[in-house]
Amino acid sequence: MSNTSDLTMPTPTCAADTAKAAAVPRIKLSKQGFAIDHPDRERGEQLMANALGVADRDAMEGILRQLVRASASSGRPDQANLAFMIAMVKSIGPRDSVEAMLVAQMVSVHVMAMRCAKHLANADDLAQHDSAARALGRLARTFPAQIEALNRYRSHREPAITVQNVKVEDGGNAIVGNVTQHARVIVADTAPAAAPRARKAARAGRAPDATDVAQAAPA
Repeated sequence: MSNTSDLTMPTPTCAADTAKAAAVPRIKLSKQGFAIDHPDRERGEQLMANALGVADRDAMEGILRQLVRASASSGRPDQANLAFMIAMVKSIGPRDSVEAMLVAQMVSVHVMAMRCAKHLANADDLAQHDSAARALGRLARTFPAQIEALNRYRSHREPAITVQNVKVEDGGNAIVGNVTQHARVIVADTAPAAAPRARKAARAGRAPDATDVAQAAPA
């Protein structure tokens, strides 16, 4: 299932598309559990599955159940926390089941970190202060590690683009060797070519001699 949103300037058509894409139903909590609050059950499940980045109903219900439990405050699921967590999952945009699980962990870690920050701010004694500070520190270190893991996973899923022949206009810079692009990062397997004598010769209006060409050639 795709998970895309239209962020263009609103027009009559685009505004309707954006509203449709953003219409993630809320979760209704009760003593019996939870339910998707949408007049059309199938449509509501489809929208929620798209928001969570999962492919079927079982995966959607599993992720939702875990988020409901992680949202708990004072031992009970918190409606506001849950709505926030689902909105954050949708905004990150998981694209498969692996990303869905990792993003669910990320938002849960954030909620727990903020809870620890609250305990730290309201600590009554040194023991409570130290306990909350240690927990907050561990969670704060975990969150950027999760971001890095998500970025690595996404970069490995994107196809590599290899460029072997590059045309360089006058005054441009060239990279000698194969160039592979992964997730907006360009890596060259050799160093950039440096040919100051050849460029000076070109500016002087003469053809490069053998020495100029030798300096421009890769080692």
